[in-house]
Amino acid sequence: MVGVLSFLYVVISGLLAFVIVMVFVAFFILGERKILGYMQIRKGPNKVGLFGLFQSFADLLKLVIKFKFMFFQNRSWLSWSGVYLLVLLSCGYCILLSLVYSGVWSENLMLWFLIITSVTGYSLLSVGWGSYNKFALLSCVRSAFGSISFEACFMCIVVMVAMVGGTYGVFSMLVDSWFVSFVLPLVYGLWLVGILCECNRTPFDYAEAESELVSGLNTEYCNVPFTCLFACEYLIMVIFSWFSSLLFWGGHLVLAFVLFHVVFFVWARATLPRVRYDYFVSFMWRCSVLVLVFSFFFLL
Repeated sequence: MVGVLSFLYVVISGLLAFVIVMVFVAFFILGERKILGYMQIRKGPNKVGLFGLFQSFADLLKLVIKFKFMFFQNRSWLSWSGVYLLVLLSCGYCILLSLVYSGVWSENLMLWFLIITSVTGYSLLSVGWGSYNKFALLSCVRSAFGSISFEACFMCIVVMVAMVGGTYGVFSMLVDSWFVSFVLPLVYGLWLVGILCECNRTPFDYAEAESELVSGLNTEYCNVPFTCLFACEYLIMVIFSWFSSLLFWGGHLVLAFVLFHVVFFVWARATLPRVRYDYFVSFMWRCSVLVLVFSFFFLL
């Protein structure tokens, strides 16, 4: 009976965290569009509601009510499984977030975060490969290989932080201030580069190719599937902003640095040009290895 109640508690906490994060995502999208507008000397969305506050909800309604003929451009079961898997992984991220703040935490929560992150590449491959579009296939292969390139570095960084803290849990990071970024500044800079790739953001948004004049791996999607892909991408950005703040800052500064990382995503999109793909792969497999080896010997 106690096990069933604990399971229900975790599920309800995860759903509540999912709802809260999705509401934050709606205003995050609106804030990003407004900031991009002012950085490009234009207004941005300001018509729907007071100062455009309901623009994200209007866009959601527009996407949901769109209709598509099932047999005109049909997709395989693989594409649908990729969408469902991405939604499931997003819910898994929210469950980890709820476990930290609901008082039920695990000593191996960092490892669970690594497991969920490593499965994301399979969802991207399924979404692109199953949509019967060669441009979507190219986009999903680029995204999946970019994720693999980053995840090798990502896992090394998490292990390094666990070495500093002596545990794979995160409870001590929430209780005390955690200034790992001052101890390992090069690792923190490498982490910021990596999360841009993992979240498919400029200048490493290789799922979208401007030379191909397509949206990327979501080219063949509309209404609810497109909404899921679009919203999950922003949800993962919020979760990675929180996890980055937890790993490198911690304590009472977590919320402030979550907002800092969110603004960092928007600033990078508005400012930085896209890096050539082979340069990025070369950097992640050469320069990042040197940085990690140097930081590892510094810890020893």
